[in-house]
Amino acid sequence: MADPSSYRPKPGQIPDTPGVYRFRDEHRRVIYVGKAKSLRQRLANYFQDLASLHPRTRSMVTTAASVEWTVVSTEVEALQLEYSWIKEYDPRFNVKYRDDKSYPYLAVTMNEEFPRVQVMRGHKKKGVRYFGPYGHAWAIRDTVDLLLRVFPVRTCSAGVFKNAARTGRPCLLGYIGKCSAPCVDRVSAEEHRELAEEFCDFMAGRTGTYLRRLEKQMTAAAEEMEYERAARLRDDIEALKKAMEKSAVVLADATDADLIAVAEDELEAAVQIFHVRGGRVRGQRGWVTDKVEEITTAALVEHALQQLYGEETGDAVPKEVLVPALPDPVEPVQEWLTERRGSNVSLRIPQRGDKKALMETVQRNAQQALALHKTKRASDLTTRSRALEEIADALGLDSAPLRIECYDISHLQGDDVVASMVVFEDGLQRKSEYRRFQIKGFEGQDDVRSMHEVITRRFRRYLAEKEKTGEWADGENTLTDGATTLTDASGNVLTNGLKDDDGRPKRFAYPPQLVVVDGGQPQVAAAQKALDELGIDDIAVCGLAKRLEEVWLPGDDDPVVLPRTSEGLYLLQRVRDEAHRFAITYQRAKRAKRFRAGPLDEVPGLGETRKQALIKHFGSVKKLRSATIDQICEVPGIGRKTAETIAAAFARAAPAAPAVNTATGEIMEDEEPGTTVDSSGEPVSAGAPDERRGQER
Repeated sequence: MADPSSYRPKPGQIPDTPGVYRFRDEHRRVIYVGKAKSLRQRLANYFQDLASLHPRTRSMVTTAASVEWTVVSTEVEALQLEYSWIKEYDPRFNVKYRDDKSYPYLAVTMNEEFPRVQVMRGHKKKGVRYFGPYGHAWAIRDTVDLLLRVFPVRTCSAGVFKNAARTGRPCLLGYIGKCSAPCVDRVSAEEHRELAEEFCDFMAGRTGTYLRRLEKQMTAAAEEMEYERAARLRDDIEALKKAMEKSAVVLADATDADLIAVAEDELEAAVQIFHVRGGRVRGQRGWVTDKVEEITTAALVEHALQQLYGEETGDAVPKEVLVPALPDPVEPVQEWLTERRGSNVSLRIPQRGDKKALMETVQRNAQQALALHKTKRASDLTTRSRALEEIADALGLDSAPLRIECYDISHLQGDDVVASMVVFEDGLQRKSEYRRFQIKGFEGQDDVRSMHEVITRRFRRYLAEKEKTGEWADGENTLTDGATTLTDASGNVLTNGLKDDDGRPKRFAYPPQLVVVDGGQPQVAAAQKALDELGIDDIAVCGLAKRLEEVWLPGDDDPVVLPRTSEGLYLLQRVRDEAHRFAITYQRAKRAKRFRAGPLDEVPGLGETRKQALIKHFGSVKKLRSATIDQICEVPGIGRKTAETIAAAFARAAPAAPAVNTATGEIMEDEEPGTTVDSSGEPVSAGAPDERRGQER
């Protein structure tokens, strides 16, 4: 590991001008490329105390052995040079792009004497008009098949074209009217090129003008009693309309825009792009990005713009680019896009209307792409096995943790404190064993005490169930009561198989091999203390701190840092994120139920605005309940009569009834209040993944 001070440039050597810099390792390989408005200020950030650097930045500067730079005139030139060098050197510490696939384009070879319509992939060629990208090649062929009736442009290969010209006989498409057959001189090269240009105009979104022209021609032919020609034009119009229906109208006619959305976690980001041409979504693409360097959403957007338009010119760069965050500074990027297009390009964040609504759709696609990417990793048995082995090695466990339980605390500014427990067995979710907890002992933003209470309650129940139902037989992985043993696909025993009388698993009878808590050193210490107080010494504990994705072990002063590419780290992330989702979903549902069914709903004339004003003023319904009439009158918009009505409503309010299992009629225990159950009485997981909002924890 190199010491950055050994290759740090001397003071005054680095110019205070725009430029691009390269870090090289001891073998002279370029490992990082960056640009800067001021090289002096930017490079100074790398040569600080190592402890103050982000872990990924620290890894880069200690791997490097030298740094060099190139001065340019403007920030736009710096942007262009940075893109060129990233393409040339593929530095290991820069953002890595992994395209989902090779996207097919509809291409028209306008650089040939007789332009050809075809499906193309890979690098774009000069003089060829491209439309797309499309999700599938068959979607292009369906569109072309409909349009060839109106625009009979050549689609055959060079060999077929030359053979038809030599024999004087066109191909099948020429006989059925889906090719103008320039190979046998049915049309001249100029006429065929005009057809190709009309085809391109239609695909570029200029559809209304062409349809109106055909409709006028159809009407004129009918008036002149040329009914066969009118019928043919009618069929052409229907074919064009059918082709247009394949692209949903989402924005105003003639709108040309690309919409870019980003969904990210600490290690990866999914980028999704919708291409809108002529107000219609003409194509969609996306990729997954490795966040090798410390990077913001705005910087991710800038890299995505480089990836999209680095090799594009002219109409391939749209008039408008809508993004979730603007690069900083935005002016050089906007100027660079304008140069690529040859005319002004608007780069902005949509604020309202149809464009904002469409951006939300693109954002949902990005979130789904990131979730799908993670799911694909999780569905692979070999990957899951490697992840469990890496976790065992990193934490010093005797064997792979086949059952992992993760706990998270959620609250809103100290109110409605709840916790979640999620279970992963053999690297997969076990939703039937998820549990939810109300923290009833105290209120406040004290995650450490809450974690201690939850772990104590969960494992106290485990010890009670264990005492009631019997122990494992010595050395046999079977049960003394003869219950069925559960195993994974490899035959490994997952749980002790303890069952209720009705055949369903005991709720807390199965011990995990690993307990994961969402948090750092304090939360881990609280969880370990709870286990120690219960006399449990055969369950490992660790915590995953969200900020730097560090793994903390009880009693350790330094975290365990798993490699960025570690499958074990990905699995721990999935477990932690699922626990957070489950906790915050319950917390929000609990809070919403309180607002909907609370005594405030019974106060006549009290609308949502004044309800929210009351809650905001007092901080919680609990504090409002204990307030006097004079204190309630202090809230803006609340008169004395209304305050008296509110106080009376709280006085009439009865204590909340306990949650009841609708399948069995039994009162549910405090460890799972409000749990939704299906017809068999099994808990049902609720909701899609949620993100943190405001002060929610």
